[in-house]
Amino acid sequence: MVAIALPPDAATRIRFAVSCLWEVLASLRGVSSVHREWALRNRPGPGGLLARLVPPTGGYAPDFLTPPPTGLTADLDAELAVLRRTDPEVVRGHLALMPGGRDLDLFHDPATGLARLCDEIAAYWAAAIAPDWPRMHALLDADVRRRAHHLATEGAAAVLNDLHERVRWTDGTLLVDQRHCTAPDVPDGSGLVLIPSVFAWPSVLTVSSWGTPQLAYPAAGVATLWEEPSHLPDALGALLGAGRARILTELAGALSTTELARRTGITPGGISQHLRILRAAGLVTTHREGRLLLNSRTDAAETLLTAALGRLPAWRTSASAPR
Repeated sequence: MVAIALPPDAATRIRFAVSCLWEVLASLRGVSSVHREWALRNRPGPGGLLARLVPPTGGYAPDFLTPPPTGLTADLDAELAVLRRTDPEVVRGHLALMPGGRDLDLFHDPATGLARLCDEIAAYWAAAIAPDWPRMHALLDADVRRRAHHLATEGAAAVLNDLHERVRWTDGTLLVDQRHCTAPDVPDGSGLVLIPSVFAWPSVLTVSSWGTPQLAYPAAGVATLWEEPSHLPDALGALLGAGRARILTELAGALSTTELARRTGITPGGISQHLRILRAAGLVTTHREGRLLLNSRTDAAETLLTAALGRLPAWRTSASAPR
């Protein structure tokens, strides 16, 4: 159990971020059956130093692999630049916590080792994650927007207690129930970075050694990320109409009217009419990003779609699910 203290003004101490490095780490820790299609395309995984640092069956991975991300625009190059500049003593301190860590060349020559590690991460990203990243990032962005809205309107308790079945906020402390976690408690109320993740599902991952603790949690809708929408559930089409059902299944991430029209074959005018009805029903929300109006599924839509596809919500899995 990890305990992270949050002050009474917790809502002002919480921020969301999206991270490429977190996805790299989570994808190497043994992905669940939800990502079977992705895993079949991208196995075997990387060798070399990266594989040595991230045990695929769980256990400790050095915290320096995931420095705190800075915002919602994930940028692998920027994150790798921070990783390259990691203090050598931090690298050695974290490696000392893992079996065989002191025997790695990285321990004895952190500068050279970090450069090599960043090259390995970049190569792995380009081969395994980058082809699907637009789809993943849209899902992560939609999750952040929903939860940030809830944070602003319903407060920290509503958001934190809805992250995952193993996460609970009570009496000013966030409790994360992790069987094999070695992260220390955070008693000083320094804040929290919440990071939605595709590959963390069905678990949660924490890092607390960078001053401000980080918690990576499964983004909503992960269970449907790899679904091809060509075969719509009959019941969903009967309930919403084929066009609106198709739109809803396509909205795994935030999409514009033009993009929805391209993906579904429905005219932009038809898309706009369907979106108007879905918004009125509380199934779609629309927000502006620059010059674009982007549409996302609401929590109610996630529940409806998950039920129609015959799946449990992404984090409500049995206790026997792999962690």
